[in-house]
Amino acid sequence: MSANLERDLLQQGGDPQAQPIGYSADPRDLGWVRQNVPCQTACPAGTNIPQYIRMIVESRYGRSYEINREANVLPAVLGRICSRPCETACRHGWPGNGEPVAICHLKRAASDLKDAGHRITESLYSPTGKRVAIIGAGPAGVAAAHDLSILGHDVAILERETYPGGMLRYGIPEFRLPRDTLEIELHNALRLGVELKTGVSVGNGANEVRLSRLLEDYDAVLLATGCMAAQSLPMKGEWENVEPTQTCSDVESGLDFLLALHRGEAKRVGRRVAVVGAGFTALDCARVAVRLGAEEVTIHIRTTEEYIPVSHEEIFEAKREGVRIKGLRTPVGLRVDERGRLTGVEFAQNRLGGWRSGGRRQAIPIEGSEFVDPCDTLIVAIGQKTIHDLLDLKVELDRTDSVRLTDDGMTSVRGLFAAGDYVTGPTTAIEAVGQGRAIARRIDAWLMGKERRKTVVRITPVAGPLRERAYDFIPRQAMPTAPLHDRCKSLALEVEQGLAGDAVLEEAKRCYLCNLRYEIDIDRCIYCRACIDVAPRNCIKLVKGVETKTDGSYGTLEEAKDWNEVCAIWIDNNECIRCGACFRACPVQCISITRNELTEVEA
Repeated sequence: MSANLERDLLQQGGDPQAQPIGYSADPRDLGWVRQNVPCQTACPAGTNIPQYIRMIVESRYGRSYEINREANVLPAVLGRICSRPCETACRHGWPGNGEPVAICHLKRAASDLKDAGHRITESLYSPTGKRVAIIGAGPAGVAAAHDLSILGHDVAILERETYPGGMLRYGIPEFRLPRDTLEIELHNALRLGVELKTGVSVGNGANEVRLSRLLEDYDAVLLATGCMAAQSLPMKGEWENVEPTQTCSDVESGLDFLLALHRGEAKRVGRRVAVVGAGFTALDCARVAVRLGAEEVTIHIRTTEEYIPVSHEEIFEAKREGVRIKGLRTPVGLRVDERGRLTGVEFAQNRLGGWRSGGRRQAIPIEGSEFVDPCDTLIVAIGQKTIHDLLDLKVELDRTDSVRLTDDGMTSVRGLFAAGDYVTGPTTAIEAVGQGRAIARRIDAWLMGKERRKTVVRITPVAGPLRERAYDFIPRQAMPTAPLHDRCKSLALEVEQGLAGDAVLEEAKRCYLCNLRYEIDIDRCIYCRACIDVAPRNCIKLVKGVETKTDGSYGTLEEAKDWNEVCAIWIDNNECIRCGACFRACPVQCISITRNELTEVEA
């Protein structure tokens, strides 16, 4: 059945609930979802955000949780530590619309509020007899293992640490991600027969497993080892070409600091702690230092606070805990006493320059502006890099020293794939999950000789509007947090306590439900303009044409200025807030509502 025929059926009279559900691979339908559901498009895992939020409104928390698991595999984890690109894209946060919906908090709420006896259901493929080895049990490796096991392959994960989770366990403090939550989510993801081998290191050492041997024993091997080497801090003068973490005991990389802490080592910091860096690792190190008893903790950044790629809530909570943020400074040297103990960091004052890729500003040092900021401990958290010391065979690298991949995700070695931070450099947990799921489909297609899954749009008739205009004016609900005097003394007490009660429903009602498509049947429309008269925004327009993009999706509307130019009355879904006023006002019922959502089906 073609997409146009499906749409014609949906627009016929009768009970919409009795109309057929359609599946479309038409580029116009695929393009519509990607263009008009900005939160889902921004999510690296492609989570069906409007639908899982709608399930919360209906108090179907278990179903909401399952919709999340279909895409992001670890909902309770990502509901706590996700970088939230969806909220940046949320239409509710666009100018004049208020604050974005708390999408991340609602993801956690679905997990927290589902029944204790909730049953996870997944559609499994028959066993294929193919064997896949995954090196690394971080978010990319776990996501790939989950999907490959569903597709019927025998999967083994080799993890060098004692427990799985990668940076989720060893890089993120427990006050942000409780370990019992992580354990449950990892179990759920790996429960379908994945063989987990911890304490197994792949490399060239005496007791390490050779990568070449894995390629002999398995049909495919996936490298998902992440970025496990800290970036060095470049400085000037006598400290140029010197690695301070190797020469001064009071200087440590943020990565090593957190790894040691979460491996169970006792960590100590000085009275005054300086952290250099502007990401999640820097904030985590600073907040850990507070809990370890530091009296003064300062984060030093090269630009200004507004360009820190961390959620505003994380920054706010860090400041509440006493962390200070000082901007426009670049470290250029260290000060040590006669015993070799750190006494301060020398900085150069910066000024903001032009824009860099990624929306951040350049930091330009001001000549002769050097100054010293005293401290006892320096934690360097300026980034991480990929290392290839596990390779015992030649793998082609690109000019940035990253592994080169073909379009199917394979390296230059047949059967050897790579994904996650190992390929891209340090990213976020949700990006790693998205890449893990994408590489799983590519590995499956290579193993089976064909694509077995494809993405289509499921088009479901909706009987009437699902939200009210009054929902637009509900303020964003605040996340309850643990008291300061309790949290700052504990590395384990979770800071964000989770939305509960009426706050969950109120926040969920704010969602615009952008996956609802309002359309006017121009053959039935009598051009009475009743819909235009009741529209609270400029979302219904008289048009004489619609741009069609090269991918088949619709582009810019060409509005008509005179009645004799009008070809149709068109609902601009980019402006529509799904209030349903037009649907209720139409005297001839020529406006239809359908739910349009991406889904995977058999190819």
